[in-house]
Amino acid sequence: MSSPLRLGVAGLGTVGAALLKILDRQAAALAARTGRHIAVTAISAQNRDKARDVDLARFAWFSDPVALAGSPDIDVFVELIGGADGVAYAAVETALSNGTSVVTANKALIAKHGLHLAKLAETKGVALGFEASVAGGIPIIKTLRDSLAGNRVSRVYGILNGTCNYILSRMEAEQISFGECLAAAQKLGYAEADPSFDIGGYDTAHKLAILTALAFGTEIAPDAIAVEGIEKITLADIAAASELGYRIKLLGVAERTQAGIEQRVHPTMVPRSSPIAQVMGVTNAVTIDADAVQELTLVGPGAGGAATASSVVSDIADIARGLRLPPFGVPANALAPLRRAAIQTHEGGYYIRLSVFDRPGAAAAIATRMADRAISLESIVQRRRAGEQKGASAVPVILITHATSEKLIGEALKDVLADGFIAEPPQVIRIERE
Repeated sequence: MSSPLRLGVAGLGTVGAALLKILDRQAAALAARTGRHIAVTAISAQNRDKARDVDLARFAWFSDPVALAGSPDIDVFVELIGGADGVAYAAVETALSNGTSVVTANKALIAKHGLHLAKLAETKGVALGFEASVAGGIPIIKTLRDSLAGNRVSRVYGILNGTCNYILSRMEAEQISFGECLAAAQKLGYAEADPSFDIGGYDTAHKLAILTALAFGTEIAPDAIAVEGIEKITLADIAAASELGYRIKLLGVAERTQAGIEQRVHPTMVPRSSPIAQVMGVTNAVTIDADAVQELTLVGPGAGGAATASSVVSDIADIARGLRLPPFGVPANALAPLRRAAIQTHEGGYYIRLSVFDRPGAAAAIATRMADRAISLESIVQRRRAGEQKGASAVPVILITHATSEKLIGEALKDVLADGFIAEPPQVIRIERE
């Protein structure tokens, strides 16, 4: 058997501690599967004395992760620090520059610097693994890069953020407000003290940018993604979706079109009978549409220490086996610049919730504004809130449209706002039909 593969692990939070436990527990199995013993020899973390339920005395300690990354006594640098820049980026770049392979779970780092880091890894002839950066324990990176190499992918989409899925699931199941669900998610550790990165859709956008590069052979372009979060979703929207036969999910969608690659993150009403609608709680799901396999859906834990560490171990095992694949499936220099496509006409139509002043002619005026933009309405429903009397200052009105474009919806609603018939900004959610 070859000499041990020596790991330096930087970052000993939930994922880092879980990684050490898996490597201990699976040591014999990993050696049998890879033909090489895998051994952590050095570690680095912010707090050396934090309780982690792992014996750290057997490892060399580095107070500086960059120094660990540059150590000649490791073969693989495992970055579990987080953040697109700062010490995480400096450490990963140092390791690759020194000819040391890198495994990371850092989606922000890969989304921002992945192209540069991939080129550096390829130049140095070392590996850059980031399976754990998207969808936790779901092996989506290798599925796109390796298993579907014989397929032409047309679309990849899914639930990529467990925090948002937990909030939307609990709002529906327990009929409690967005704010209450968010507070519960923070208490359980599913959401950060500042949750804007998750609930604003930006975490999903980073992950989608990585999947887009793998699926379509393009450079990573997170700034080319239209992003909308779930902050405006209310119980009224959840209830309306249920009555219409849908559930609301935050989806990340990347699709090949004649005009280029369309990328978007937004809440979507999906049919309750669809597989993706059944994905509840912190679970993630990714669906790939391709010519040979048709439709492939992977479902599993999108976060958590053990699940994410499992994906980290997968990359480490590949390195132990001697695999040195291009990080994005093709050489980084062969990745095409992303040609951004405008968001297409949406065949499923849209759900629009308006708070309309209770005045004669208001509904007719709104319908006229929609007609001015050639937007065909499937239905207009006026709903009074429980206990609300006729003549209330504003009442909820729900519009369901036929196929149209986001651009035309935006223009029509701008006119409606200017007319002064609605009391607050409208809520717009895409509908996915069967």
